Amino acid sequence: MNNDLILLGHGSGGRLSHQLLDELIIPTLSGETPATQNDAALLEPVSGRLAYTTDSFVVDPLFFPGGTIGRLAVHGTVNDLSMMGARPLWLSVALIMEEGFSRGDLERILIDMRQAADEAGVRIVTGDTKVVPRGKADKIFITTSGIGVIEHNITIHGANARPGDAVIINGTVGDHGIAVMAAREGLTVDASLQSDSAALNGLVSEILAEAGNDLHVLRDPTRGGVATTIKEIAQQSAVSITLDEKALPVSLPVRGVCSILGLDPLFVANEGKLLAFVAPEAAERVLARIRQHPLGAKAAIIGFVSEGDAGRVRMRTSVGGLRAVEMLAGEQLPRIC
Repeated sequence: MNNDLILLGHGSGGRLSHQLLDELIIPTLSGETPATQNDAALLEPVSGRLAYTTDSFVVDPLFFPGGTIGRLAVHGTVNDLSMMGARPLWLSVALIMEEGFSRGDLERILIDMRQAADEAGVRIVTGDTKVVPRGKADKIFITTSGIGVIEHNITIHGANARPGDAVIINGTVGDHGIAVMAAREGLTVDASLQSDSAALNGLVSEILAEAGNDLHVLRDPTRGGVATTIKEIAQQSAVSITLDEKALPVSLPVRGVCSILGLDPLFVANEGKLLAFVAPEAAERVLARIRQHPLGAKAAIIGFVSEGDAGRVRMRTSVGGLRAVEMLAGEQLPRIC
């Protein structure tokens, strides 16, 4: 028997399954002992509203500059909770692996997940493992769900953007999508090009403390990028939003790759960025607070909200014109998360 590969038996519920769980998966992700393992996690009572989210990750390749599918899975779910103003507490993890998947790669992914969870201050408390026949999946797919607690009365919602609001982003756009695409296609790109995959809950805590009720919307622009997310918010809030192309932070490597391949960085996915819609009187001090955080050094105000033309998004171009910003029919870069 090859102990270096995942076999169908590892998903059978029998001896091989228990060995994989008890020797690798559970000790790495949670540290629970066999005596404390049950069919569901028991969670401590909390005071406040609960936020709950779930997401699946099918990124290709599994390992890319600046991250792995394991770190991405934790960061994505932590960030979805954070965008509701919640403090993430608990995660569940479901693994679907293909027969023949490398046990060494699995161990690396699990270690990355545990490290990312510890860094974000969340616990992985439950999960599931399945193995499908060779050729019925692509190495490994991960689904994570998360629960967080909202411990304040601030209304943060995609339908809460208000005329006059400033739109703030905490850094450069498109880093994750271009880093994954370059790794997938074997492109030689500037070594500084890395995924921005990161947990944003610490930064959100800083924004909440500074902005209070002047914070109206939080959203992480993942698939579809900044453009799609802004369009969604404009439609939800029935407002018009104008972006400033000159203010949009884009790194030179991302700008270069997008220029060569005909991609628009505004539509490229991010995994460590957020958009904050803030009342105009609070915008500059919130921006200054964000820039003090390690994940916000290149933060910028990239646009403003106005009344009328509900759902319309426009970009003021670098040459002074205005162009409409609409959602793409499909994805520019599939399987980037």
